[in-house]
Amino acid sequence: MVSWILLLKELTSDVGKNFEFTIEVCNPIFFVFPYLFVYPWVYFLLQWCDERFDFQATFLQCLAKHVPNIYSAEMDPLVEKQEEMVQAAILYPLECYLFGEDPDVFLEKLQQSGTSQLCGKVFKGGETTYSCRDCAVDPTCVLCIDCFQNSIHKNHRYKMHSSTGGGFCDCGDTEAWKAGPLCSKHEPGASKIMEHSRRVFPSVIKYIVDMLIWEEEKELPVELTIREKVDSYYCVLFNDEHHSYDHVIYSLQRALGCELGEAQLHTTAIDKEGRRAVKAGHYASCQEAKEEIKRHSENVSQRPLHVEVLHADVMAHQKFALRLGSWLNKLMSYSSDFRQIFCQICLKEEAGSEKPCFISKLMLWDARLHKGARKVLHELIFSSFFMEMEYKKLFAVEFVKYYKALQKEYISDDHDRVLSVTALSVQMFTVPTLARHLIEERNIITIITETLLEVLPEYLDKNDKFNFQGYSQDKLNRVYSVIFDLRYILVSKPTVWTDHLRERFLEGFVSFLRILTCMQGMEEIKRQIGQHIEVDPDWEAAIAIQMQLKNILLMFQEWCASDEELLLRSYRECHKAVMRCSTNGRSREKTVFHLCGHTLESRPYRVSADPVSIHLPLSRTLAGLHVRLSKTGAISRLHEFVSPVELLVEYPLRCLVLVAQVAAEMWRRNGLSLISQVFYYQDVKCREEMYDKDIIMLQIGASLMDPNQFLLLILQRYELADAFKKIKPTKDQQYNVLIEEMLQILIYVVGERYVPGISNVTKEDVIMREIIHLLCIEPMAHSAITKSLPENESNETGLENVIDKVATFKKPGVSGHGVYELKDECLKEFNMFFYHYTKTQHSKVSSVRFSLKALPPPPPPDFSPAFSNVVRILNCDVMMHILRTLLQRAVELETHLWTEAMVQMVGHVHGCKYIKMLGLFFSLNALFYFSLCKGMGSSALNAVNVLMLVEKLKRVPQLEAQKDTVNWILQVHKGERTTKHKKKKSLFSYCKTQSTQDKEKAERKRKAEAARLHRQKIMAQMSALQRNFIETHKLLTSSAIDYSRIALGPKRGPSVIEKEVLTCILCQEEQEVKLESAAMVLSACVQKSTALTQNRSRILELSGDPLFMHPDLPCGTHTGSCGHVMHAACWQKYFEAIQLNFRQRLHVEQIFDLENGEYLCPLCKSLCNTVIPIVPLQAQKINSTLLFSLQDLKLLFLTMFIFITEIVSCWFCRAKYSSSIKEMLILFATTIYRVGLKVAPNEADSRIPMMTWSTCAFTIQCIVLLPNYKGEDTPSLLEVDMFHVLVGTVLSFPSLYWEDAVDLQPSSVSSAYNHLYLFHLTTLAHIMQIVISSFLKNNGLIPLVSSMYKCPHKSCFSQDIPGWLVWDCVKKGIMPYLRCAALFFHYLLGVSPPEENDQKLSRSLWLFSPLFALIFFILIILLFHLPRYPRKRNHLIELPEDYSCLLNQASQFRCPRSSDDEQKHPVLCLFCGAMLCSQNTCCQELVNGEELGACTSHALQCGAGVCMFLKIRECKVVLIEGKTRGCLYPAPYLDEYGETDPGLTRGNPLHLCQERYRKLHLLWQQHCIIEEIARSQETNQIFFGFNWQLL
Repeated sequence: MVSWILLLKELTSDVGKNFEFTIEVCNPIFFVFPYLFVYPWVYFLLQWCDERFDFQATFLQCLAKHVPNIYSAEMDPLVEKQEEMVQAAILYPLECYLFGEDPDVFLEKLQQSGTSQLCGKVFKGGETTYSCRDCAVDPTCVLCIDCFQNSIHKNHRYKMHSSTGGGFCDCGDTEAWKAGPLCSKHEPGASKIMEHSRRVFPSVIKYIVDMLIWEEEKELPVELTIREKVDSYYCVLFNDEHHSYDHVIYSLQRALGCELGEAQLHTTAIDKEGRRAVKAGHYASCQEAKEEIKRHSENVSQRPLHVEVLHADVMAHQKFALRLGSWLNKLMSYSSDFRQIFCQICLKEEAGSEKPCFISKLMLWDARLHKGARKVLHELIFSSFFMEMEYKKLFAVEFVKYYKALQKEYISDDHDRVLSVTALSVQMFTVPTLARHLIEERNIITIITETLLEVLPEYLDKNDKFNFQGYSQDKLNRVYSVIFDLRYILVSKPTVWTDHLRERFLEGFVSFLRILTCMQGMEEIKRQIGQHIEVDPDWEAAIAIQMQLKNILLMFQEWCASDEELLLRSYRECHKAVMRCSTNGRSREKTVFHLCGHTLESRPYRVSADPVSIHLPLSRTLAGLHVRLSKTGAISRLHEFVSPVELLVEYPLRCLVLVAQVAAEMWRRNGLSLISQVFYYQDVKCREEMYDKDIIMLQIGASLMDPNQFLLLILQRYELADAFKKIKPTKDQQYNVLIEEMLQILIYVVGERYVPGISNVTKEDVIMREIIHLLCIEPMAHSAITKSLPENESNETGLENVIDKVATFKKPGVSGHGVYELKDECLKEFNMFFYHYTKTQHSKVSSVRFSLKALPPPPPPDFSPAFSNVVRILNCDVMMHILRTLLQRAVELETHLWTEAMVQMVGHVHGCKYIKMLGLFFSLNALFYFSLCKGMGSSALNAVNVLMLVEKLKRVPQLEAQKDTVNWILQVHKGERTTKHKKKKSLFSYCKTQSTQDKEKAERKRKAEAARLHRQKIMAQMSALQRNFIETHKLLTSSAIDYSRIALGPKRGPSVIEKEVLTCILCQEEQEVKLESAAMVLSACVQKSTALTQNRSRILELSGDPLFMHPDLPCGTHTGSCGHVMHAACWQKYFEAIQLNFRQRLHVEQIFDLENGEYLCPLCKSLCNTVIPIVPLQAQKINSTLLFSLQDLKLLFLTMFIFITEIVSCWFCRAKYSSSIKEMLILFATTIYRVGLKVAPNEADSRIPMMTWSTCAFTIQCIVLLPNYKGEDTPSLLEVDMFHVLVGTVLSFPSLYWEDAVDLQPSSVSSAYNHLYLFHLTTLAHIMQIVISSFLKNNGLIPLVSSMYKCPHKSCFSQDIPGWLVWDCVKKGIMPYLRCAALFFHYLLGVSPPEENDQKLSRSLWLFSPLFALIFFILIILLFHLPRYPRKRNHLIELPEDYSCLLNQASQFRCPRSSDDEQKHPVLCLFCGAMLCSQNTCCQELVNGEELGACTSHALQCGAGVCMFLKIRECKVVLIEGKTRGCLYPAPYLDEYGETDPGLTRGNPLHLCQERYRKLHLLWQQHCIIEEIARSQETNQIFFGFNWQLL
């Protein structure tokens, strides 16, 4: 700027002089604008200059000089310094020139003028999005969390999902919402037009486009070259999706010889930005590095890494072009005028040139851009074109113009779809008005369908049918994006049809039919005979495409049905396509089939011998259109162009026959591929457009064909012609299965009418029927019902609209989930032969609903007029022959020719005949006579009456289960001879009678159970009252002390010694526990624990002196056991066997660490790492006479006597342990030492006993859940936990009697006194802690201590405190300590434990002896203040009730170690509430030379390696232990149906369940986290597990 300032001084000295000047390259005129505010008169001078200089040339020359200098160090860039230089040298002056004033002032004015009506927030990967189920036009309409929280949709039914990235917030888009399109934050605003934007934007945009699509590696454009070229190059490595992290790191280390850390740094940057310079130097050295990287990368992958050698200046300008793109992106948010000018320039095409516009160039180059450039480009499109509806439309036109090229580039690319410009299609195609425009003006449907055909040419066989054998899964996944676009464009049906729109849609529909033609009959299969198929063919691709097309087929049918003329024309075109496929390459010869006087001529075909395909989308589309035609009067015009119906029915019938033959195991040699196809054919994901449509096509055939001809065709295709002729069929069981399958299909054709168009039902009726039959199987959770129902194009099932009508919700308990139970009144709708039941479901419902099987079929709705002729097949000659033949075989007991299922189906068919609602409107008597007594030609079988056969079925013993059905048929027939009223009544009499009997039985059973529970409750109340009266009376009338329960002192009660015989869980042998016997052990787990700590900020000391435990209990050693007993020898053999087994399983992830002694309990599979030896309790009896005499002796004599007694006791009562017990004791103690201090085992270490006593104390405290208080780090009385001191002193005190030469042991008398006095000593110290620490509430600790030292002879407290309050507070503070002590001495001495009562606890521990009471009284007098002991129980952190609050908290989380705005994976520690950045390299820490993730390293500090986290964006709890183990656990958040939602897949609102959260709390407090992890890993063993170390 110095030169310009000097120039300005010259100009000011002689303003009136005519002058000319030359603009310096390094100081363009717009850089003077910052000085405009110092020298206002310069404005006119600059305006004059502005009109005379070439901005673009000056701008490029300035960039040519500054950009290479700013971005000169790409190997080790200083990002903050580079940004400062860019702002000072380029962007700030450019903004001043663009705005015409100071940028800050300009932006402040814009903010005052209002905000944009559209939000336009671009979502990052993992960011939470919200969709309103009530107001959104389609599921792609979403809101960001800020707009959602400030919108009316917060109180509606909504869904939450994690974004995959690339979309943007639809707040403000009126076409995306039925109501509430704007949140409270976005209101329409205005801004002023920038004068210089039309001059600046073209130059900036051209520079960005030119540099992003620049292909020269060594040269720059001429206008950017102003200095002599230097030999400075970079070897640049680009990201791809074929190589893993480890592959890239390996290649870099080998090729460049760099360290692991440097290679990891490069790899992380490449994955994040898309490319990175890995080597700088001369061209030759960079080229050599390039070849080395390619060579090494080919060794570990099929293709080499993408590496280029770029000149340093090229690299610098490309990087600055992206920075300019980000700058433009920020400008777009300032003003609508900026966006409009930007869009105009990007869409402007050069006059007389065929070159695409700027934005089209970038779109066409998108697949060749690296990841960072793509992100900038896409964000720029979001912030500009998509924020202005007019230009969004123009952009969509450009997008469609190059649609085919863009999709082909994407399919050839290897990056994810979210990084492709093709992912923007959803933002345009789902806008209703824009979709209409693209269909009407750009024929988008035809373009999409043609693109789909053009990208799959290699999968077409010689017959122009798709064949996906040897397909590429990656390519097909990319082809699905084209199918998605077709779905997006069809989301919203038009309400008004124009002629032009109708023609364009029909043209697109015909083009779509060409795709279906390629799929019709694709991948035909032929039955394998003889040898089993060697390799299963690829079948997944064809089924996957069927799944993708399912909703699209339904949407096309709905579009066609919205206009009658369009529906007829679409039907005609589809019919032509079906007929072309049906007549190509087929034989014209026909065969003749005779039965019952009827003849069928058909083409020869056998499913078991000829090729057959399960893929018939054309025929099924025609069936869907036919059903929709039946709703209108246009169905009458079908005879004009519908050919013989046999050809339409043929192919769907073949599919159903194939399914039947697979069920009959006739295709076993074809492998699992066919079984899988049949499964998906009938599965809920495909059945709506496969299996269901085939049934509908058969119903169409039954309605249009002669019924006898129809049944003859079915018999012929099922290959059952011989089975129903005079000749007896063979004993092949396959015939029986085929007959059963055929009868089922006939039942479905006649009875399945719950399809809108086939009968007068609604979609709600269909869903209700589906739910009823699902709940007849068993009560089901909401999610299970949802998965069992088909979804529409909006991913909705309609479940919520009808579920309350048919079911009641049962809330969940602490575990499990809520379930829906079917209402009793809905059982009448149950149909045993519901066509969506699988074999498994049918078998299960048969056993569960056994009493309902005998009921007649429920009355179905009437057929619509177009399908009313279907019921004729029930009364035709062939049907009578089929039923008569099956009944006669059953009566004649030809067991190999019939099955019970056949008879049951025949009975079901008879039941259907008697239902008036079949659609036949003549009387039931006439129907029965017509159906049962009508002759069947001249066959001799006509003489046999069907009714007689039914009567004989009652005497068949094999049909005992069908007797109710037979009786009902006969009862109905008998009732036909009465009046019309009685005929009606008899129809349902059996059903009502059966139902009444069942209700009476259920009522009697319910009353009996209620009476039993009432009696049980009364007896329990009486027992409780008796116990309460006894205890109350005892306390009121007797003050005697029960000496048998005293644990300490001279009056200690006797030890209760019982013979203990235990059974080993391994060898099942019993053994009595004795000192001299072989050891028996308990499986146990020793672990570090912070469950009792109250100061998580304290740094854990993993090793040190364990003599004193800090009162904070920052980390203790806990020992837990499942309680299962083994012989020590059996356990050792078991452990050795486990070691040998896991050494042989090299590729399976080990659930436990064998090196550290871990194993699973043989019985309960709990994780263990040691064993506890069971040591028998030794009886210790105290002579009462000796005790009374001791009380009268002098102190010296007393001491001498005790000493003598000890010596005598040692000689006569010495305990000897067996070698086995000693070995197990040492093993247990060393395990505690190793785990507690994290050191190597060392049996000679003096800290082993203290660690053992410490874990005893800590475990007892965990059982009692003793609260703890806060303290400082000074070694004083307040910083020692007294219970740990008590346990340590009591267990270590006998060592004072030991000598080197003599093994002395204290006597029973001395032990009793020792225990008593040690307990009194620690208790007094604990009372002192209570008294002192209580003063912290009011006065603080420092004034108390200082006052005690300064005036010990005076009272330290001025307030008057009542004595009863002092006593009450001391009792409350000391009770947890007494409970722990009582538990400890009970297991140490074997004395019976006292009851949970403060008085009895004190007496049991001989606490308030006269001496102790005197000392305590003196202590209270000295201190005389209100005591308080502020110990609190540890709990998991408090969680918000609404899960969206956690999502909001996670959206605001920014990684403290990362400066980018990429969305992280935030996790919440449930122990301390810390928010961490999980699964990211930015937060990995180096701990003892190992790279640990944020969660793993945090767990070491917060939970001693064991911790519990909540993954917020996935709604999952993660349990981890150490560095190598962890598991997922259900989150405590449930939806309104009582279910968790891992991954937020369902998206329902979630709320905190306190019972589930309490269960998590107990899991932690009871030290069961490690056990839960082990159980989870044992259940879910995988070969390659998750790397928990980097979590």
